[in-house]
Amino acid sequence: MNEKIRLLNIDLDNITMKELVENFERGFLLTLHVDMIMKLQKQKDFYDIISEFDVITCDSQILVAAGSLLGTPFKERVSGSDFFPLYCEKYKDDESIKVFLCGGGPGIAEIAAKNVNERIGREIIVGTDSPPFDYDTNPAEVDRMIQKINDSGATVLLVGLGAGRQEKFMYTNRHKMKNVHTFLPLGGTIDYEAKTLVRPAPWITDWGFEWLYRLLKEPKQRWHRYLVHQPPVLWLLLKQRLGLYKNPFEESAKPDSSRS
Repeated sequence: MNEKIRLLNIDLDNITMKELVENFERGFLLTLHVDMIMKLQKQKDFYDIISEFDVITCDSQILVAAGSLLGTPFKERVSGSDFFPLYCEKYKDDESIKVFLCGGGPGIAEIAAKNVNERIGREIIVGTDSPPFDYDTNPAEVDRMIQKINDSGATVLLVGLGAGRQEKFMYTNRHKMKNVHTFLPLGGTIDYEAKTLVRPAPWITDWGFEWLYRLLKEPKQRWHRYLVHQPPVLWLLLKQRLGLYKNPFEESAKPDSSRS
């Protein structure tokens, strides 16, 4: 069993990328970043399904730093966008692994599929879809998405449909996807694979500035998330360090008195 590290109200797996690639074969994977952990302070329906994820990794240099300051250091940051190419490479000769890409703007998933398939040397990506932004408010649209996934014969589903929303979509509809056994809510991975959004230089990520890079590249889409929604996490993590943090979804929660 993986060592767990508690950040606010979530237990994360303290594993390396190598350990994840070698050991994660099927189930629900979550690569947790700051935006998600903030939503998990406010969205009970998101929080309620977190325990169903088989592996939760730390996908944020800010959260990696927080782990160290709390006296529980992570082995390393494990990001979804780095994991997916390694996952495809591992299963490039396994014909039972068939991936469906769901998300991205119109045409983006198709470009990503073409790039991945050419790199891997077979059609590991067997289908794509780019649902409208409000997909989750339209039951007919959700049914259409599920039907397309099923028709593709995919056994692995990668979605980029918005943090929190994509996880709830996967979990709520998991039993309707008859062939899918692996669920990967990996956000911007589709854009990275399509090369419509170029990955920053490694030093930018290593120093924790990928959020700034994304903000400069996509200001309209990112400003509220990075400048308004995420900064309170620093205050919450300080409260955890001081033993004052309370899980908002546990009425009987007591302050965390653990100190490093």
